[in-house]
Amino acid sequence: MLWLFYAVASLGYGMLRSAESGVIEQIGPELLLLAAVIVVVQLTMAFLSLTLKDSANRWVNIIVGAVFAVLELVPLGDAVAKLSAWATLMMLAKFVALVLIVWYAWKSKQKT
Repeated sequence: MLWLFYAVASLGYGMLRSAESGVIEQIGPELLLLAAVIVVVQLTMAFLSLTLKDSANRWVNIIVGAVFAVLELVPLGDAVAKLSAWATLMMLAKFVALVLIVWYAWKSKQKT
């Protein structure tokens, strides 16, 4: 569920960001491809979280969640520095979802 929350928050952030003045002109095919890959990874993780065996599920969520969390730190810092309330809220929600993904995966009990 947290991967779906993260995916929807990411899409919402992207929609709000594109509404800012001058942003839409900066969006090229490379950025669209990157955004598509990120969304596909998020949705794939939601699926894998339901289908992988316990140990694989745990480690995939820890690794992918941690990588995405680290990648979210730069835009989160940028949003805070620019004092953009909406961007800070959206980025913080995304970051918290990723931290919770890693936390729950780390704390999950291994079935023997």
